[in-house]
Amino acid sequence: MLRHGHAQLESVQLHYAAEGAEDSDLILFVHGFPEFWYQWKNQLADFGRTHLAVAPDLRGYNLSSKPPNVEDYTIPHLVEDIRGLTAHFGCGGDNKFTLVAHDWGGVIAWAFALAHPDWLAGLIIINAPHPAIFQRELASTPAQQKASEYIQLLRNPIAETALATGHFAPLTQLFLAASLERGYFTEADRAAYIAAWSQPGALTGALNYYRAAPFDAARGELPDASAMIPGAHSWTVHVPTLVLWGMKDVYLLPANLDGLEEYVPNLRVERIPNASHWVIHEAPEIVNRHIRDFLGAESA
Repeated sequence: MLRHGHAQLESVQLHYAAEGAEDSDLILFVHGFPEFWYQWKNQLADFGRTHLAVAPDLRGYNLSSKPPNVEDYTIPHLVEDIRGLTAHFGCGGDNKFTLVAHDWGGVIAWAFALAHPDWLAGLIIINAPHPAIFQRELASTPAQQKASEYIQLLRNPIAETALATGHFAPLTQLFLAASLERGYFTEADRAAYIAAWSQPGALTGALNYYRAAPFDAARGELPDASAMIPGAHSWTVHVPTLVLWGMKDVYLLPANLDGLEEYVPNLRVERIPNASHWVIHEAPEIVNRHIRDFLGAESA
């Protein structure tokens, strides 16, 4: 049965939703922009049958703490939130967990795997590029540069006002409209998202991820991993990794998969041809099947 709780960490309190037995292996689901724990409701119901399935609201979102400063949303803070939350559930040492993440959650998950590979039994990334690959694409690929122009819009000081206009009409159009039309979302889903976006400070918290991010199309060579992610020794991920990719993603283009094996030696990639960036909502059964297959292979 779905239940809710809060984990008090060193600097923030994170709200989370969970299903499954407390003594089961932890599988943590981390959402992206502009979502919240609710993104994973289908996965919580499914994987709660065999795991302790947990989906937090990231800092700045919905019912979690919303630190006021842009610098509160840098990668080291976000990685530490994941470490603190999973420690709250007893992970660390020999007690590893599986990390599943999409979009901004994937940015954090890649960084966590680079900094704390010994905490992870497996890493599952959904439409979120490895940082070295994304920097390459931003620096050298006009198509990805154009696809990423929205980042500058979200960094703009007036972004909150623009997105909240007309009871979040622009954000609804960006994220919900097509899925409502195609039946992936219901009116109840729309109400849940608008309620989350309406939490005081939530929209600013979500946008501060972009404002604090080290995205830089002008930068050439990627700096040492340790300069961006404390605890990371290189850009190589030493964790069994599954990458799922909706191939119709117009924000993060499929070229972000090219050369990924150079940074992730133990890698499986599953391309989902008719799905977009929002593949979790469009094809939850396919996503869940691939995750189950990966979990079975890693435990075999």
